Amino acid sequence: MEKEYYSVDEVKKIKITKHKEIMKEVLKTSLYLLFVLVLTFLTINFVGQRTEVIGSSMEPTLSEDDDLIANKIAYRFSDPERFDIIIFPYLYEEDTYYIKRIIGLPGETIYIDTDGNIYINEELLYESYGNETIKDAGLAVNPIVLEDDEYFVLGDNRNNSKDSRFIDVGNVHRSQIIGKAGFRIFPFSKFGMLTHQ
Repeated sequence: MEKEYYSVDEVKKIKITKHKEIMKEVLKTSLYLLFVLVLTFLTINFVGQRTEVIGSSMEPTLSEDDDLIANKIAYRFSDPERFDIIIFPYLYEEDTYYIKRIIGLPGETIYIDTDGNIYINEELLYESYGNETIKDAGLAVNPIVLEDDEYFVLGDNRNNSKDSRFIDVGNVHRSQIIGKAGFRIFPFSKFGMLTHQ
């Protein structure tokens, strides 16, 4: 078998060619990783946010340790609707978010009577999300008039929920809403889209 010999110039060309190929692969891989990082950043900040349920304020709809994906673009194209489950920050504790159901919409008047009935614009609200009669109407013992950008929210577990009835939560402004609870990813036995209406 005959050996091949290369001149010094040919060896340099081979090395330069290999170096270019390696650099091309490094550049392609770097661009791919950059694309993945940018896509992940955009998704987390503008499309969806993972949220874990802590506590029982949304029982029986949501339970402790449920993992949800909040749809952060849902309200860029439409307004929040009654009975939507929304996520918003708790103003008095950093990195703490609340998950509640919208009951009152902007411009409406909310009132809860001593029997725990919810009235919107003096009409009884018929809904089946609350799993028991409200014992503490909180601020809603007197009529609450919502501003043009305010929502009145309640937890489904009405007697174990800190929500718009209480001063440290109050009415939720549209600008505070991070997103609509859209998808349960854990536990796997409850995996799927959440029903709002």
